[in-house]
Formats: sequence, C-alpha cells, structure tokens
Amino acid sequence: MIKVDNLTKLFGPKRAVDGISFTVERGEVLGFLGPNGAGKSTTMRVITGFIPPSGGKVSVGGFDMVEDPISGKRLIGYLPENAPAYTDMTVSGFLGFAAEIRGLRGDAKKKAVNRAVEMCFLQSVRHQSVETLSKGYRHRTCFAQSIIHDPEVLVLDEPTDGLDPNQKHEIRGLIRRMGEKKAIIFSTHILEEVDAVCSRAIIIDRGRIVANGTPQELRQRSDWAGAVTLRVSGMTANVVKEKLSQLRTAKRVTAEAQGDRITATVFPRTAGEQDLTREVLEATRSWPVEELHTEVGRLDEVFRSITLPDTAKEQAK
Repeated sequence: MIKVDNLTKLFGPKRAVDGISFTVERGEVLGFLGPNGAGKSTTMRVITGFIPPSGGKVSVGGFDMVEDPISGKRLIGYLPENAPAYTDMTVSGFLGFAAEIRGLRGDAKKKAVNRAVEMCFLQSVRHQSVETLSKGYRHRTCFAQSIIHDPEVLVLDEPTDGLDPNQKHEIRGLIRRMGEKKAIIFSTHILEEVDAVCSRAIIIDRGRIVANGTPQELRQRSDWAGAVTLRVSGMTANVVKEKLSQLRTAKRVTAEAQGDRITATVFPRTAGEQDLTREVLEATRSWPVEELHTEVGRLDEVFRSITLPDTAKEQAK
C-alpha cells in the first residue's frame, strides 16, 4: 500500500532524507523511530504529498504521489505533527468539516462523525470548542479527523503525544485493531509502543535507515539478548563473577551485592546465544540460586547503540 523507493529530500544544503526505501503492506503497522531531526516527519510529509520529494519515488495504493497525488491522497488519513485544528470550531463541527472535505454528505457524513467520535472517545467533549480542549483531547480530535473517511492508509505523526496513560492505552488499542485491515505507519519516541502496537519497526538516523525488522528481530541486536540474570545468597560478588566469567559462551559478567544477595548478569559472546543458559545452569547447580531468567533484549539499548554519535558511544562505554 505504501512504497518508498530511494527517497531523498533536500532543504537547501541539508539532506533531511537520504535515499531511503521501504514498503508497508495492508495489515501491517510500521513503527517509525529515530532521534529528533532524523527525518521522520519529513518522510511522512512526502508520503502524504504535503511536500514533494527531491529525488526517488513514493506511491500509495499504486498511485505515484507526484504524478497522481489526488488519487493517492484519497486513500490516506493523516495526523500531522502538533495536531493542527481550527480552534473556533466545536469538535463535532471540525469533524463534520473534515468529512465534507472528504466528500461525505448527509447521512454518510453524520455516521462518519459519530463513528469517529466513538472510536476516539470524544463523546464528553463533542460539543466543546477545540480551543477549550486539553492537549490530549485536542490530539484525539485531530486523530479522529484522520480516520473520518475510513482510509485504507494511515500516516500518524506521534499519535499518542500529550495523552495520559489511559488515553495512550486506548489509542494504541485502536491503532492495533485498525492495523489488521489497513496499512499504518506512525512515528513515536516511546519504545514501549513498538512492542504494544507494531508488527515491524524502522529506525532512521540522520536521514538514513539504520535498522528494519520486527520488534523481536531488533531486540536480538541488543547486548542483553540471551543474557542470563541470576540472584544468589551466601556468596561474594567476586566469587560469582570469577566463576561465571570462565564460561565458554560468556562475553562479560556483572555482579552487584544487595545486602546478603548477589545479582549477576552474564552477557553472551553473540546476541541470543542459546547455550549460555544451559552453561549457567550447569555451573550454578550447587549454588543457592533464588532466581534465574533469560533476558529477551532491550529496544532502548539497541536504539541508543545505533543512533548515538560515535563520540557519545565511547563516553557511554
């Protein structure tokens, strides 16, 4: 449904997007991750036809967004950055206006507005003016306009920005349900949303794609993927660390005393090493082990390792 091929976008001498390519299929929710200034919002603006590309091609539903942008835009629902809306309108009035722009009239318009209000949990504020809304409700109102015409493609720029934890849970659930039938791409800074919503994620940094895969595949790039953490009592940190460091598949070991207990983590030589857990179990068979589990990898660690500048990476070590 979305195809981006060697997309480039220049702003004067600045290369905001630098030759990226990816696709989003129907039934897929793609998380678009990256630090501030990485090129996420610019890419979304080009996909929706809001700004033209400097090079490469973008198509939506098979329609080229330069040669036939109107046909492509009919398929798209777009939540822009900062959720713009006409503040002097009521919520219902704004959504009715958005429905008319999308060609809905009469009973179809009324049903579309009621559906969007219900899906985005706006019943309690539908008759308030937009300017009186909290940031969270204003954001949900703009989200509602993006789905007013039941689009096949959704492009959402930080859809949970400004929402409280309950509202975030509601919107994530809505995106997950819609993602079963639509093609969705959304940007976020909240890594937990990748696990909660995404079937796949892309990390972009300085205009280039630096990682692309399922949440599980990205976690496997973490130093923590396959690491074994255990807690023992009645031993010293030095003894625990020395013993575990001798394991064939261990890369490094940390051990920290917490009262009369030691918490140790054994990191594998290669991410996701399958033999490490077995080796730890054999080595600690006679130890007073209270807890032992295998780590699944940490997205935040992967994100930092990929997107930090080289100088910052050295300082982090």
